Amino acid sequence: MGRSRRVKPLLKKVTITDVAAEGKAMCRVDDRVVFVQRAVPGDVVDVQVTKKRKSYYEGIPVHFHEYSSIRQKPLCEHFGVCGGCKWQALPYEHQLKYKEREVINNLTRIGKVDLPMHAPIMGSENTEFYRNKMEFTFSNNRWLSQEELESEESFEHRNGLGFHIPGMFDKIEDINKCFLQKDPSNAIRLAFKAYALKHGLTFFDLKKQEGFLRTLFIRTTSTNELMVILTVFHEDKENREALLNHIKDQFPEITSLTYVINSKANDTITDQEIVLFSGRDHIFEQMEGLKFKIGPKSFYQTNSEQAYELYKVTRDFANIKGNEVVYDLYTGTGTIANFVARQAKKVIGVEYVPEAIEDAKVNSELNGINNTSFFAGDMKDVLNYDFIQKQGHPDVMIVDPPRAGMHTDVVDTILKTAPDRIVYVSCNSATQARDINLLDLRYKVTKIQPVDMFPHTHHVENVVLLERK
Repeated sequence: MGRSRRVKPLLKKVTITDVAAEGKAMCRVDDRVVFVQRAVPGDVVDVQVTKKRKSYYEGIPVHFHEYSSIRQKPLCEHFGVCGGCKWQALPYEHQLKYKEREVINNLTRIGKVDLPMHAPIMGSENTEFYRNKMEFTFSNNRWLSQEELESEESFEHRNGLGFHIPGMFDKIEDINKCFLQKDPSNAIRLAFKAYALKHGLTFFDLKKQEGFLRTLFIRTTSTNELMVILTVFHEDKENREALLNHIKDQFPEITSLTYVINSKANDTITDQEIVLFSGRDHIFEQMEGLKFKIGPKSFYQTNSEQAYELYKVTRDFANIKGNEVVYDLYTGTGTIANFVARQAKKVIGVEYVPEAIEDAKVNSELNGINNTSFFAGDMKDVLNYDFIQKQGHPDVMIVDPPRAGMHTDVVDTILKTAPDRIVYVSCNSATQARDINLLDLRYKVTKIQPVDMFPHTHHVENVVLLERK
């Protein structure tokens, strides 16, 4: 016999009181914390519990009795379904308040170190069309709205091109207009979809792992260059070339048009061959007179304008006077390394992805920078005593690790190496706080600057300066 499913409770007329981790709203019912999606503080709602645990519930609002006085109308028709931009109903000044609070709470609660007065969070000038990279998924199983389900309409197909529904890997919200990336991103995406529907090209089936069209990447730059990457599940030269030629003719402004044949079970293309169809195999971004090459696999901060602000904070915290050896750990394509190189004696960049390191070297050459050296490999393996002896003792270390933070071996090496200053850039203040707690053996936090890179989401970057005690 199968397990009986207990009916989960409906919590009636509860008042949302705060914002918790990961951007969820929260309230308390009978001394139990309830995390609620798509609500803002001040809303009075009926909450359908979707997850029941001993210490907390999770749920969704099914009826609003009162709307919060701070609630604003979401700008996107897909709000609440596609999973992105979850804070559109929250005015931007309130988003900033909660992001800043999360950073300081994490540093205090997890870091457990003395903190200086922090600077107010740095907001993004643009809160719409600020992303330079988007990934869309083709699916033959698009999400149907409640209205569609209740209608008598029959659906000949359920093909869609858009974003994954949270918690449902095989369901896609078909996107009409996205407010995250500037034109012609929406037009390009819709052109791919329209051509595919007209010519009967199959959209990918995520469960059965079959179909032709799989994913679509679009990258833009402040210099108005465009990169488009189409991923297909298998080769079909005739249809692939016809589709790409159609896009090429309709959008002559595309700088780089490439494709990938990915027959793996997952969508990642970092381990796949990317084939140039037309144009260049790269695009260029510019920042403060510097030119940066971006390839299909390159990492570059997704908010170009705000990345400039983030890097200026990083450079300011590093306080480089001209005679310092600087290590830039997790350097990516060497953006920060090249950004600070003109103020330093020497900059050493280390990154796991070999292709990124090759781009970093090219970026130095492009800008006439000859005091940088870049190395590829796992950070905990590369950064050792012999490496430091050969490259020189760092006066300043800039670290910008992934969300998981730094490996404990890397933290130990930093403690033994003992540079004068560490500038820690992080997209996850919780793991940043954990690492700062470990570094507290020899370092004190002297500056904190949160920077918002991702309006309408709960994500936030944070820059911390640590100085040797």
